[in-house]
Amino acid sequence: MNGKRVLGIVFANIHEEALDSLTAMRTMGSVPFCSRFRLIDFPLSNMVDSGISKIGVVTNANFQSLMDHVGTGKPWDLSRKTDGLYLLPPFSVGSATMWGNRIDALYGNMNFLRQSNQTYVLMSDCNHVLNVDYNALFNAHEASGADITILGVKGKMPKSIGSVLSFDKVDENGRITEMSLDKKTDDDVFYSCNIMIMKKYLLESLVTTAHSKNEISYQRSIIMANVKNLKIHAFDATESFVGTIDSIQSYYDISMSVLEKDNRKKLFRAPISTKERDDMPTLYGPDSSLKNSLVADGCIIEGKVENCIIFKGVKVGKDTEVKNSILMQDTVVGSKAKINCVITDKNVSIKDGVELAGANTFPICLTKNTRV
Repeated sequence: MNGKRVLGIVFANIHEEALDSLTAMRTMGSVPFCSRFRLIDFPLSNMVDSGISKIGVVTNANFQSLMDHVGTGKPWDLSRKTDGLYLLPPFSVGSATMWGNRIDALYGNMNFLRQSNQTYVLMSDCNHVLNVDYNALFNAHEASGADITILGVKGKMPKSIGSVLSFDKVDENGRITEMSLDKKTDDDVFYSCNIMIMKKYLLESLVTTAHSKNEISYQRSIIMANVKNLKIHAFDATESFVGTIDSIQSYYDISMSVLEKDNRKKLFRAPISTKERDDMPTLYGPDSSLKNSLVADGCIIEGKVENCIIFKGVKVGKDTEVKNSILMQDTVVGSKAKINCVITDKNVSIKDGVELAGANTFPICLTKNTRV
């Protein structure tokens, strides 16, 4: 794929309601994942690895941590004189108003689209943990002659987020002939990851028309409404590692699945770049033990850690047991504590002797700066 022909658009705030306890003070794209990454690292890295050199990140609210993380885009080689990374906050037409929906966000950034020289636009959300070669998506799109190609996977339909398309009928050429929105079923379906590619002029035309009619649903008013008029194709990415985050439970499950070697191999088949925080190596006490866990730099582990994801700066005290948990940056767990199936946001402090136990099917989630 010639990156100079494709413009990347990443929606950093979409589906934040699914992780309300983790997105109260940050965007979906800023949510930490897998001991050192943020969710936005995955779409950015996928795009850059596929040769895309100009990416616009559409933000809405609470984007201070996102700005701090992505900066000028240097970790992804997007700090450039021409093209590079662009943050697109909701400041348009001289007013600071929040985007109401995806159509409003795209229409509000129409000047950014029109001033870009690329022929195609590749759009992605941040609630999917995946590592997909977009070259294959682009090649399939061109080879099929499709107007729009949507990346999808086969699995359980996401439940806790709205506006998810499922592909009910796909012909032998990959063209979608029937689709549904928010299908109610417990069976496996072929559903959209909201990653799609199309010609830039087509996106401009579709968004302008929908906005003029005060339409609010991108999936219903632009995709479903044109399933008969346009050639909309599906690209199956089921063989890749794709985790759809639609709740705290799914965030926990996907995080825990990365502890399996085969899943890590799939997810990190190509490098995922991120902002680095230089720190000292993790220190392990003489009585500490570690089993099947991912531990970042800068931690102090004096207790027992099993089946956990530990971010930078975490401290686990003496005679403490932490199992099946996700401890985010600078979490401190005192001595003689017992923690099981718990997610702690940044800067959480758990005192000596405290016992917290959730379940694999219902993890406890402690918000940022909580003291227990």
